[in-house]
Amino acid sequence: MPRSTWEALPAAVQTAIERETGHVHNAALPDAGRNSDFSATLHTETGTIFCKGIANADGKRGRMHRHEVAVNPVLPHAVAPRLLWHTEADGWLLLGFEHSPGHHVDLSPGSADLEPVRDAVTVMTAGLSTVPVDAPPLTEQWARLAAWRRLAKDIPDDLDPWALDHIDELTSWETTAVEHVTGSTLAHTDLHALNLLTNDGRVRIVDWAWSRNANAAVDPAFLVTRLIEAGHDPAAAETWAEQLPLWQQTPAETKTAFAVAIWGIWEYLERHQPLAHRAALTAAARSWARHRLDL
Repeated sequence: MPRSTWEALPAAVQTAIERETGHVHNAALPDAGRNSDFSATLHTETGTIFCKGIANADGKRGRMHRHEVAVNPVLPHAVAPRLLWHTEADGWLLLGFEHSPGHHVDLSPGSADLEPVRDAVTVMTAGLSTVPVDAPPLTEQWARLAAWRRLAKDIPDDLDPWALDHIDELTSWETTAVEHVTGSTLAHTDLHALNLLTNDGRVRIVDWAWSRNANAAVDPAFLVTRLIEAGHDPAAAETWAEQLPLWQQTPAETKTAFAVAIWGIWEYLERHQPLAHRAALTAAARSWARHRLDL
């Protein structure tokens, strides 16, 4: 369904929100976001908050948002907005977060946002390293998807020629990645510019619905791909990541395995769940994996 405006919300949903916030004076919809049926910055009589909601509270996306409710209390709130309340009405699940002013970060080369992104990711990984969380394991998700194995069984006509010639090697690296991504630390798993908000040199990390227990090094790995997509060459993206203590400690084999697995994920999703942005992500992931395999 299209994302709802405040005015189009069912009256029972508006009432449930205003029971938490007081009267809503104004609702400003964001210019991005796909996972919620309603999301807005609400200016209310008790202050400004960010609210998002799902129309089918018991569906798949409802479960994602319930997971976000469950993990929020353990997130390092220096970098993750605090969940203030959650409620249900008329089949909707609604979450209210403290407001994080600012704009989406710029990950391109030379951006002033790169240093505060580095600092935020460092705080995130340190803050989560000692906190046990009951979350689904990413290793099961990667093993179930098995992107390169699926591509090898039904090779697309337009698959990169190098990948076609090295499909067995890529499948082997994917198996290694599934082993190495196993971990008991909560990882965000969806770090990109739209989930990183900057204001006065401070970056906050939002949208934890896809977080999973994993080897925490998977977050810098996903971010390397996003840096390449934003214009960095693979070597420069890795140089940036080397500023993160966690990435410095990550074995080269793990880095290569993650690069190959992420490439496979985007190759597969571009074909089977196509979205406008995925071709660029596939190209970035391919560039990074080839860089690592050529080292």
